[in-house]
Amino acid sequence: MKSKFPLLFILTGLILVGIGLWQFIDVKTQTHASLKQAKELIADQPEDAPKKREVNSKPPKMGETVGLLAIPKIKAELGIIEGTDPDDLEKGVGHYKGAYYPGDQGQIVLSGHRDTVFRKLGELEIGDSLKMEMPYGSYTYEIIDTKIVKSDDTSIITLQHNKEELILTTCYPFSYIGNAPKRYIIYAKPKNS
Repeated sequence: MKSKFPLLFILTGLILVGIGLWQFIDVKTQTHASLKQAKELIADQPEDAPKKREVNSKPPKMGETVGLLAIPKIKAELGIIEGTDPDDLEKGVGHYKGAYYPGDQGQIVLSGHRDTVFRKLGELEIGDSLKMEMPYGSYTYEIIDTKIVKSDDTSIITLQHNKEELILTTCYPFSYIGNAPKRYIIYAKPKNS
């Protein structure tokens, strides 16, 4: 019986590594597919894009790719997916349901996993740029503040409709294994204001 224990231990380890590798490959495949969709979506963007969504435009379906988030400092291009459910966040950056879109003069909330799409978010600093590319126009934002809050603090999502602001959220600390106890928040304002 003693001789079978090391074999069982090795087999369990191999299974766990296999599951982790499969999950990693699955997420990479999904994020790559959503990035490709996002690039196709904005490829037809006209030079003189109106910079505003049509008032009567139909809201996107949950899980649908709606745009692209570019973060030049960390050389990241990420598909923006409607929704923040776990399945949506495996595809890319999630657009919080009920939040506004660029050009709507309200709070835009994007969320992503710290161990996938937002892995290098902690490298960003005040003054760095974030660019959202939508089918109806491109928008550049400048980081103005960062904050760390408890995971159950929902006060940052106000869905205000007074001024345009972009908020990125992810779990914190970045190197934490498991369900992180805090959230890392980045606040950005339109660069031209």
